[in-house]
Amino acid sequence: MTGNTHEHTHEHDADACAVPVSARSVADQLSFVLAAVAPLPPVLVSLDEALGLMLAEDVRSATDTPPFDNSAMDGYAVRRADLLQASAEHPVTLPVVADLAAGTSQNPHLETGQVARIMTGAPLPDGADAVVPIEDTDQGIDTVTVVRAPQPAAHIRRAGEDAHAGDTVLTRGSVLWPTRVAAAASAGTSSLRAHPAPRVAVISTGSELVTPGEPARRGQIPDSNSYLLASAVTAAGGVPIRLGAVPDDENTLRSLLASLAGTVDAIVLSGGVSVGAYDIVKAVLAPLGTVRFGPVKMQPGKPQGFGRWPADDNAVEGPLIFALPGNPVSAFVSFEVFVRPALRRLGGHIDLFRPTISATAGESWDSPPGRAQYMPVTLEGVGIRRVVRRSAAGGSGSHLVAGLAQAVGLAIVPENVTRIAEGDRVTVMLLT
Repeated sequence: MTGNTHEHTHEHDADACAVPVSARSVADQLSFVLAAVAPLPPVLVSLDEALGLMLAEDVRSATDTPPFDNSAMDGYAVRRADLLQASAEHPVTLPVVADLAAGTSQNPHLETGQVARIMTGAPLPDGADAVVPIEDTDQGIDTVTVVRAPQPAAHIRRAGEDAHAGDTVLTRGSVLWPTRVAAAASAGTSSLRAHPAPRVAVISTGSELVTPGEPARRGQIPDSNSYLLASAVTAAGGVPIRLGAVPDDENTLRSLLASLAGTVDAIVLSGGVSVGAYDIVKAVLAPLGTVRFGPVKMQPGKPQGFGRWPADDNAVEGPLIFALPGNPVSAFVSFEVFVRPALRRLGGHIDLFRPTISATAGESWDSPPGRAQYMPVTLEGVGIRRVVRRSAAGGSGSHLVAGLAQAVGLAIVPENVTRIAEGDRVTVMLLT
């Protein structure tokens, strides 16, 4: 029983049992996963493709930025010496000899007593050494009257003020947010060397699953996991290839997985990893010898599988494989704890983990002995007054999707703690 709800029976029964001696701790399982993951080799990407990627080499400015002296204001380019006496009581009127818009190639030379109307970003004409903003003038076209003397070099952006040619404008290891993509463009760079976003196939398993919105017969339910996990892949910086649900048929799953080798960097499956008669993920992958299945001392998410699809005939490694429980909450918690850090590392990121905070429990709840608990919670208050409450009345039950939708964090209860009392301090992994 492998789908979004069927596997709940298996995990619920397992939760009630003592932790097997062979069960790994969360830390050991995470170390096992991350030891198998290395950043994807850098590739050259256009600026249009760069958002969110990790920069793999320094970016140096190809030119001075800005490349020429230009106006920081709409106003008039002037020779300051002509306006030293200008004031509201003694305004000075001068002829306007040019009109300079941003992008113009004109470069008139201002003689004594001449000004040029100028727009923000337009090159400063020869002879000008200040800009008078329009607010200090009568905004004339043929002549202009100035009522305030400008300061030296007023409202001029000098060539190279932001960066000189050859200056480093972005350093290796920077995440390419919008402002950094813009900085690269300003530096005259059209492409960047960055670690690519990992391509991740997402597959739900279970004959009981149907596409949301399709008619369902008795015993069938909508496939929510593929949407949940594909969205989580995007949030982690990956590119999801959501393949929907496959039925409980080993040959179908085996053929699909084989077809993905060489096309994706990782495969995330949900369902079919426990001990049921229809647990096809384990049945297909365990015999390969390259994917290890076993219990992890956590709730929810005890059954886990991780490894790789076998290498091809040219010894090229197959994609990483994450086999997660089928229950939505179990699948999501497993993703956040194990898959997300791995995808972040594949993408070359340094910050692999969600931020955590300390908060006060606003209610009491139990935690299973010998297992780290990840409780979906809501947060109230700010700072040291932050209070967490369970986002669902049923607690960390692996089928409680509605409660998960309200959660903004996962309260992490250590495996040696069996009860959280109201007022206890708890560590919370933030999800937003």
